[in-house]
Amino acid sequence: MPALYVMIPAALLIVAIAVYIFFWAVDSGQYDDLDGPAHSILFDDQDPNHTAAVDEASGQPTKPQDKAPPHA
Repeated sequence: MPALYVMIPAALLIVAIAVYIFFWAVDSGQYDDLDGPAHSILFDDQDPNHTAAVDEASGQPTKPQDKAPPHA
């Protein structure tokens, strides 16, 4: 029984720290762009379609570019 007097406040402290870290991550923008990394891993960096996909995922207007043929 005396162990509960130590374990319950320790558990509450750990939960409070986890909630604080979660809200800090949300406020600092860690979850703002969830689609950008998913698109960036699928496309080559030099591919002009890659920059168009990143711009589209971030909500920026795309610039008209010459369409390059797809890579073989």
